[in-house]
Amino acid sequence: MSGLARGSDGRRRCAWGVSDPDYVRYHDEEWGRPVTEDDGIYERLTLEAFQSGLSWLTVLRKRDNFRAAFADFRIEAVARFDDGDARRLLADAGIVRNRAKVEAAVANARAAAGMKDGLASLVWSFAPRGRRRAASSLAELPAVTPESTALARELKRRGFRFIGPTTAYASMQACGLVNDHLKGCFVRREVETERRDALDRMLRLCSRS
Repeated sequence: MSGLARGSDGRRRCAWGVSDPDYVRYHDEEWGRPVTEDDGIYERLTLEAFQSGLSWLTVLRKRDNFRAAFADFRIEAVARFDDGDARRLLADAGIVRNRAKVEAAVANARAAAGMKDGLASLVWSFAPRGRRRAASSLAELPAVTPESTALARELKRRGFRFIGPTTAYASMQACGLVNDHLKGCFVRREVETERRDALDRMLRLCSRS
């Protein structure tokens, strides 16, 4: 799955995006489309951290369970989780029961809740500027970039756990800070327009804060 593949509708997608019906929806409707709300950014960072060592499809299929377990990823709600909530989460077979990841999710919510300008503003301040040549294959896509390394470093400085440059970059892809749909993918142009509009909007917000 190094390049593009045609789906059942005849449209060309990134090949991973046609490998499973759940991937088709996620590829077409979510991946790379800008997320600019604090809770939405927190959800993607949390899910990417839980995905570490697993397939993304595993986490994607458990997403509704994660949302129920983590109060729909409302930062203020998760920040109030206590030891009882931690025990509840570790007993929940519907999610990934990993103590370090559960504890990190709660710690990260508390760190995000303490951000004066909000999590989204911080994360979007690390979005690359300008255009990047569209990749023709997955092999051309980076796993880590200077921006993701800097973002991971800043999040850790602010108290985040279980976030490294690779997880940070995967979150940047998922939240639309970068557009890694391959050249010729039918949604790439639309996603790029949305990304530029979101970047302009977030930069204006940051300049006024």
